[in-house]
Amino acid sequence: MNRIAPASWLTICLVAFGLASPGLSLAAAADPGTTAAEWHPQQMTLSYSGFTTLYSCDGIEDKVRDILLTFGARKDLKVRASGCNQGSTMPSHIAFVRAEFNTLAPATDPASAAAVKSTWVKVQIAPNRPNFMGAGECELVEQMKDMLQKGFKLRNADYQTSCVPHQVSMADYSVTAEVLKSTAP
Repeated sequence: MNRIAPASWLTICLVAFGLASPGLSLAAAADPGTTAAEWHPQQMTLSYSGFTTLYSCDGIEDKVRDILLTFGARKDLKVRASGCNQGSTMPSHIAFVRAEFNTLAPATDPASAAAVKSTWVKVQIAPNRPNFMGAGECELVEQMKDMLQKGFKLRNADYQTSCVPHQVSMADYSVTAEVLKSTAP
């Protein structure tokens, strides 16, 4: 009598009950938290106009870069600011930011060579979350809404801002969402 390995029984049962496709590998059944994803290039601009918080060109580049990385952008992103007091550390009310970055989206063909193992991760941006975010950055978060919502595949997104010019509140912004992040180091 032929014996079927216990691991194969799991795959057979999942297929029989319609919980998996017949081509399911045991590795996929063993790690249901991973998703096959593909990198997609993004080019976006942001016109920042601040009344409460002012940034130097370097400062707004760093802040936008940190936010994009928090949401899962690939580490080779490029962020460039102009229109502010370039070459100066003086803060400015206005800046134009161009960002070139790659984000993950579920793969159309999970077996593709371009597919990357990823997982859905909950992220939050709020005052002191993560620690590079401060009170008074509501205007930047509010003005980055399109960049985040159009540039990333988000699940269960909750985008709240209530910015009042020239006023700082500890609860004026909070963004939470699930984003795809690569599981590769």
